[in-house]
Amino acid sequence: MNSRLKDLLGRGLRLTRLELVPVRVRSGVAAGARWTLYPWTSYWRGTHERAMQAAMMGLGGGDIRSWSCWDLGAHYGLYSVGLARRVGPGGQVAAFEPNPLSFARLSRHARMNGLTWLKAFNGAVSDEAGTGELFTYGDLGSTVTHLPYDGEVRQAGSGVLEVRTYRLDDLVGAGEIRPPRFVKVDVEGHGHHALAGMKATLGAHRPILIVGFHSPQEEDGILGLLEPLRYERREIEPGTGTTGSLIGRDLMFVPV
Repeated sequence: MNSRLKDLLGRGLRLTRLELVPVRVRSGVAAGARWTLYPWTSYWRGTHERAMQAAMMGLGGGDIRSWSCWDLGAHYGLYSVGLARRVGPGGQVAAFEPNPLSFARLSRHARMNGLTWLKAFNGAVSDEAGTGELFTYGDLGSTVTHLPYDGEVRQAGSGVLEVRTYRLDDLVGAGEIRPPRFVKVDVEGHGHHALAGMKATLGAHRPILIVGFHSPQEEDGILGLLEPLRYERREIEPGTGTTGSLIGRDLMFVPV
């Protein structure tokens, strides 16, 4: 399908609200969950990031009942919903998504599945609590809206939204979320700031991490934070090797 036809289809679905027609996730970490038809149909068709989904399904030997999990950069909530269904009501999932459009769909998916133990936060994770700027290249329907990369200057044609920022150590200290046993980090170049804001929790609880890398600064910052905590890194995609740049790759970090 060419991009013009795809855009027209998307507009039609939004105008008629057909994009919200409920479907079931066919396979993967959220298999069986109730979902919405459009967009990002790869989420419910089960074809999105298959290796990542398989890695999450293998957590705890396949049994993560009562775990606490964090999803940093939750988008529409595929992983948040999948993890919440797996941890059950004795567990907790904390999902963070600064994009208001994505957050609205994340919240809808949580409600559709009755996941009252999924706590969704409309904000970004960082090393300081307060507010930040969300750069919106394209439109809010994009998956690459983000807080500025280190040194990034907003370009002409980009919008900007003021969003709330959370420091995760603060939320744990206040009892708003449980310390995690697993954390997924995919925050478009801001991961080192997110981990810096949960440094005390990392040191005390040493959760399993899956991290997506997007910039040299993010890579250097995250590896520097994790090195003294004795984490072993494992490839998500088999055969990608363990040397060279990590940008564009997802890795699992397991405490040893």
